[in-house]
Amino acid sequence: MHTEPQHDLDSTATPADTGGEAGRSGGRIHWPSLAALRGMGSGLIAGAADTDPTTVASLAVVGATTTYGLAWLVILIIPMLSIVQVVSASVGVVCKTGLEDAIRGRFGQVWATLTLLLILAVNVLTLAADLEGGCAALQLLTGIPYQWFLVPLAAAVGVLLIWGNYAIVERILRYVLLVFLSYIVAAFLSRPEWGVVLSHTFIPHLETSQVYITGALALLGTTLTSYAYVWETIQQGEERPGIGRLGLVQLDAGAGAIVAGLLFWFILISTGATLGVHHKTVETAEDAARALAPLAGQYASILFGLGLLASALLALPVLTATSAFVMSEAFGWRRSLDVGFSRARRFYIVLVITLAAAVGITLFGVSPIRLLFLSSLAGGLGTPVTLLFLMLLARDRRMMGEHRISGRLAIAGWVVTLIVAAACVLFLWQTFL
Repeated sequence: MHTEPQHDLDSTATPADTGGEAGRSGGRIHWPSLAALRGMGSGLIAGAADTDPTTVASLAVVGATTTYGLAWLVILIIPMLSIVQVVSASVGVVCKTGLEDAIRGRFGQVWATLTLLLILAVNVLTLAADLEGGCAALQLLTGIPYQWFLVPLAAAVGVLLIWGNYAIVERILRYVLLVFLSYIVAAFLSRPEWGVVLSHTFIPHLETSQVYITGALALLGTTLTSYAYVWETIQQGEERPGIGRLGLVQLDAGAGAIVAGLLFWFILISTGATLGVHHKTVETAEDAARALAPLAGQYASILFGLGLLASALLALPVLTATSAFVMSEAFGWRRSLDVGFSRARRFYIVLVITLAAAVGITLFGVSPIRLLFLSSLAGGLGTPVTLLFLMLLARDRRMMGEHRISGRLAIAGWVVTLIVAAACVLFLWQTFL
């Protein structure tokens, strides 16, 4: 990867600069080759990484308190998340760099530093919560107290990122995606009334109770979080696909968001069919996994625990690497998972400090509920700001040139940004007032 931010567009690049890739040349459409399709997957990783233990916990609480009442909102979130991921993929492909680097190049160091602080606050707190969630899943599956897993799991993530390279990290994360199938199986083992589920999914049931409003705000806040779309831009900056692959990258990003949204739905169904129907109160994802055993059988509990572990294994490297990338981009340091420690020393030092800070937060006895609250609070402050800059960059002619996003996609993106901002304001108002 480049050592300095690159903002000038390649004026010779065209959507058809690669023979078998998606693009147009002389009015002809070049469909993606099989080799290009096999290269897809980074968008799936970015989208699925949004299904982290923090999100699983929020979905479990919503399922326990509203049963299927907010299933329609989960389905509505899918196109919202898809829009954001497609926009972020476009910025990454055209600008050839991550979001933080693009903000620094276009808006200056002050705004880059502001977004850096907001992203790091969200990432470190979420990383700590997800680390604790992953260790809790290991406790469920092994019976060993979760505290014994905190340092080894963090160390494993550090080893993967420092001694591996980008291709290895991406390949491992692709295999982790397969474990998410356990959430789907757990939903079927929970034996929901599918007629009721589908009714609540496709016919919105609006209520003004505090439980529903809080649940709706939690869903919007935890699913449309900043690190997922920031990581999408970082991936494209690392892979540096040609402009001719833009359509394929957008397709990949949209598919990843759809997969994530469907996982959200199955998690909500499995917890709603058991905890919600039987009026069981839970506060964390591991509480939900334990509660499934007497209600849906031991296999459902184990599968939910496996899904929770996979959520952590996917999210932890993404959150850690994102923190190191945005810090390095903000100050123009060399950054890449494809170079050794000696060639990107500051990048890897930030990576290690981020992991150490997350472990420290968990070892100092901060409760999981407190971590979830703090990460949600940080997300409520940070997500609308980073979304704002993402949309400004995506339509900026200086940064995107002729490849800036279309007017329709821009309108959709601004609508999503306003919805997320309104939800975050309501969340903060409800929290403090």
